[in-house]
Amino acid sequence: MIYTVPLPRIGTDLAWRDAAKRLIGAGVSPQNVLWDFDHDMPALFEGTTDLPPPTRPVKAPQSFLQLANTVIWHKDPQRFARLYTLLWRLRHEKGLMQDQTDPDLAKLLQMEKAVQRCKHKMKAFVRFRDLRQGGARRSFAAWFEPTHHTVEPTAPFFGRRFADMDWMIATPDVTAQFVDGNLTFHPGQPKPDLPDDAAEALWGTYFCNIFNPARVKVQAMTSEMPRKYWKNLPEAQHIPGLIAGAEAKVAQMRDAAPTLPPERAARIRQRLRNEGARDK
Repeated sequence: MIYTVPLPRIGTDLAWRDAAKRLIGAGVSPQNVLWDFDHDMPALFEGTTDLPPPTRPVKAPQSFLQLANTVIWHKDPQRFARLYTLLWRLRHEKGLMQDQTDPDLAKLLQMEKAVQRCKHKMKAFVRFRDLRQGGARRSFAAWFEPTHHTVEPTAPFFGRRFADMDWMIATPDVTAQFVDGNLTFHPGQPKPDLPDDAAEALWGTYFCNIFNPARVKVQAMTSEMPRKYWKNLPEAQHIPGLIAGAEAKVAQMRDAAPTLPPERAARIRQRLRNEGARDK
């Protein structure tokens, strides 16, 4: 019997965990499960049926639960099947979570790392704009384009950090809203027409002032600030000019560097020679 499991775009993690527990409890093998994310899978097979009823609690290592809580937000459409396959194997392979050479586990660990990186980039590169609305609380909005489905697991960070204001983070995938201290999630949307914000000039000024032309490494910089995010970062408009002028700026800094007066330099050289002679 084939089980088709519909998974919503919002609340995917809870829906997957509930379904996985029911299926494992009923002894349903991975080959008999089709995971339908966002209800976009056509009915390719006959004989689909409702999920089995809940049974006894299903036990899984804490390390698997932590892994699943992160991997579930990856963009790979096979993530649900990969996680369920690993959970199925854990019933009889007790040391599996410690075997990082196992192909199934290694792939999931790689996906976990990618999601963690995406969450970090979201925290670093979301730029809010002041909506200038009336009321007791300030109101801000931002547009962001994450690589993975990281809005839901990352939004609580912004709720804690900006608890004194209302805000919205819109993405093509999911939109997070924080109003009067309540965090909610809604379907994604096209990029909204956000007003200009004076804070954007401050971001540019700050970035230009911390830019060190003597230490510029383009490859390292684009690794930490991938180009895909530049179009939504106000400070990124300065990057091409800063890189283009880095060499000239370094030469200018070198020419303006202080030099030792000849008399003082002579005394230092003599002291070094004396110390060298004593060491022989």
